[in-house]
Amino acid sequence: MPKTLFLHKELAAGRWSEFSLKEQLGNIGSEVSRAKNWQGKNEKLFRGAVERALELFDLTLADPRWRGRYREVARAREVFCDAVYGGKLYKSSLEELVQYFDHFALSARNVGY
Repeated sequence: MPKTLFLHKELAAGRWSEFSLKEQLGNIGSEVSRAKNWQGKNEKLFRGAVERALELFDLTLADPRWRGRYREVARAREVFCDAVYGGKLYKSSLEELVQYFDHFALSARNVGY
């Protein structure tokens, strides 16, 4: 990835590539959940969670191991952005996305990660 200011400095420095796809998506889901929890309550915390989720999406998209899953991850990012801006295009919601990402977190946890 190009040099930039990362919110997840340690992950961007290479640790993210040590995670399985399930772990990466589960971690993205944690930020999606935080965004859902702060939406309409605290704009600063909501925006922070959105920015962190987008950064993790971008780190996943930059991971060459998932080239075959690029479209799926990119679409999930697109649907997340839609949900953040009211779900006008895909009728998406953060609540539904939390459920989607929870499956990855639970699956990663169940295989001993």
